[in-house]
Amino acid sequence: DFSQSTVITVAGTNGKGTTCALIEQALLSKEQSVAVFSSPHILDYRERVRVAGAMLSEQAHCQAFLKVEMARGITSLTYFEFGTLAALQLMADAGVDYLLLEVGLGGRLDAVNIVEPNIAVITSIDLDHQDWLGDTKELIAIEKAGIFRANIPAVIGEPEPPITLLEAAQSYQVNATWQGRDFHYKIKNNRFYWHNAQRQYEALPIPNIPAQNASTALQVIDILGLQINDAQMADVFKHIQVSGRRQVIIQQPTVILDVAHNPQSTALLAKDIERMHYKRVIAVVGMLADKDIKSSLLPMQSVVSDWYCASVANPRAAKSSELVSVLSTAQTVLSFSTVEVAYKQALEIAHKDDLIIVFGSFYTVADVLKIEALKPQGKVE
Repeated sequence: DFSQSTVITVAGTNGKGTTCALIEQALLSKEQSVAVFSSPHILDYRERVRVAGAMLSEQAHCQAFLKVEMARGITSLTYFEFGTLAALQLMADAGVDYLLLEVGLGGRLDAVNIVEPNIAVITSIDLDHQDWLGDTKELIAIEKAGIFRANIPAVIGEPEPPITLLEAAQSYQVNATWQGRDFHYKIKNNRFYWHNAQRQYEALPIPNIPAQNASTALQVIDILGLQINDAQMADVFKHIQVSGRRQVIIQQPTVILDVAHNPQSTALLAKDIERMHYKRVIAVVGMLADKDIKSSLLPMQSVVSDWYCASVANPRAAKSSELVSVLSTAQTVLSFSTVEVAYKQALEIAHKDDLIIVFGSFYTVADVLKIEALKPQGKVE
C-alpha cells in the first residue's frame, strides 16, 4: 500500500532513467526519502532498485523474490512482472515518501501500471519495440498514455507530441503540462536555462544527461513544490551521473558511454557531441537486430569520423557486418567480432584529444564497463 507516498510513474521511449535520476537527486538534496525502480540493469541486477540513492543487499532482493514466489500460488508471472512485484515489495518495506517508477515497456499493459500514480510523466515518444507497441508514433503514444489517471498532473517531455497523445490527455482528464508550451529550456553560452509560468532557473551548468530530460524533471520538481534555489539546483546538476547515459569513464582520450539505441536518442547524442568540439570522434557501436539500425546510425554520421562496428554477445544481436552495410564508405568503417576487441583497438589508436563514444545498446555499454571495472587504475564506481 503506497497511499502514504507520492508515486511518480515515468513512461517514454527514451529518457526515463535520466529523468528519474534528476528528480531523485533533487529530492535527496532536500533530505526527502525516495526510492527508484528502473530497468534494465547494466552490470548488477540490484541496480533496478535504489533506496536513498543506494542499491540494496542481495539478501533483501532474495527475500522479496521469496515473498512474491509464495504469494503467486499457481499464477504464472513473466520475468518483468516478477521483478516489478519484488521491487514494489522492497519499496513498501522501505516506507519512503516518494516513489519513482520507471515503466518497462509501453505503459497501458506494463506491470508498473498496477500502481496508482500521483503524477504521470511521459519523457519522449519514438519508434522502438514496434512489434509490441505499434508501428507509428500515434499508436505508441496511446500505449504510453495508459499511465494517465483522471485529475492528476501529467508532464509531457516530448516536444512534438502526436495528436493521439493530446487526445488521450483530454479523454483521461489529466492536468497536463507540455514541453515547449508550459515549460521551456534553452542552452546558451554553455549554460542551461529553464522556466515555466511560476519558476525560472538561470545559467545552470549543462547536466551530463540529455537537456530535454533535465527540463522534464524540473517541471516535475516544480509540481512537487520542492523549494530549490538556483545555487542548490546547480549543485544537483553538477552531481547528476547516470550509468550508461553520457557517462564519462576515462579522460585523454575521453571515453563516453551511452545506451542510445533508436533514432531519437542517437539524434540527441549527436547534438551533444557536436557541442563538444572534439577533433576526432571514434564510435564503438553494437546493436540488437530488432532495432532500426539504419535510422539509428544516420544522425551520428555527421559527427563520427571512425566507425568500430562490433557484434554484441547476445542471441538478439545484429552482426557487425549488418552495421557496416548501412554506413557510408566515405568514412573509416571497421568490423570486429566483439565489443571488447573493437573498444581495445579504439583505445590503442585514439589520441588524447579524441573522443571515443560507445553506444547502440545496454549490452554494448555493459561490455565496456566490465573491461574498465577489471582494470586496476580504471575502476568504475
